[in-house]
Formats: sequence, structure tokens, C-alpha cells
Amino acid sequence: MRLLVAAIGRLKQGPERLLAERYHERAVKAGRGVGLRSVDMVELEESRAGDAARRREEEAARLLERLPEGAAIVLLDETGETLDTAALTEKVRRWRDGGRSATAFLIGGPDGTAQALKDRCDLCLALGALTWPHQFVRVMLLEQIYRVTTVLAGHPYHRE
Repeated sequence: MRLLVAAIGRLKQGPERLLAERYHERAVKAGRGVGLRSVDMVELEESRAGDAARRREEEAARLLERLPEGAAIVLLDETGETLDTAALTEKVRRWRDGGRSATAFLIGGPDGTAQALKDRCDLCLALGALTWPHQFVRVMLLEQIYRVTTVLAGHPYHRE
């Protein structure tokens, strides 16, 4: 199975990008032994449409264009479920073992995401009730993906 992180907007050079790259590299290494072929990251341009609804629709279309065939879709959204690492790991394990080709983690733009994208996702995931800058969301998501890969690889999870 392939993991994909697709995000609207680009991380600029700086500490957030370095930290995201570090967790990405760790996830790639840990995932090799547990049937995860790759952990890919895609940055997509923000919409320049004049109104928020149109921006959400255009950005949702861009994200959907990048989805691998047969992927489980995890949309990060402030209205989503909050899961602990064990529950997220179990979802990824079931998708992998169930024959899904990929799990795609999608991060919308500053205006949020279109309802049509929310309706298509297998999991709408919130990183808590707080509002986070998009660059932090990417780092926190990649850290959790790294944790998921290590748990799948049989490393003990420190919370158990």
C-alpha cells in the first residue's frame, strides 16, 4: 500500500519544512517492512477564485485529481473525528490488509474543503478542537504517519 499526503499550499523553507521532511523520511524507512511501498507528499496550488465557496470547490477538485485509484481517503478537517494513535493505526491496518491500494491524507486550504470532498472521505479526521496553522498540521500529520508505521512494524507504543 502507498501513503499519500496531498495538501493545498506550500511549506516554505524553515523549521516546519525541516521537521516535516524528518518525519517523512522516518515514515518511509519504518514503512518499508510493513507493506507500505511509499509515503508521497504532494503540494498543490491554492485557488485564486474570488469567493471562498469557489476556492473550496477548486481546491477539492485538485485534491481529488491526485487520488490513487482505490485509495482510502482521510480528510483533515476541524469538524472530523478525533482519534488516538492506536485507532488511526487500526484503520490504516484494515485498509492495508483489506487490499486498498493507498491511503490518501488530504489537507484543504485556509477556507476549508468542499462538502463534496467530505462526502467522499472514508475518515474525516480532526487534530483536536484547536485551530492549527497549515504548516503545523502537515508536521503533526507526518509525525502521526511515522507513529502508525512504527506501530505496524511491531515497535511498542509508549502509551500501552
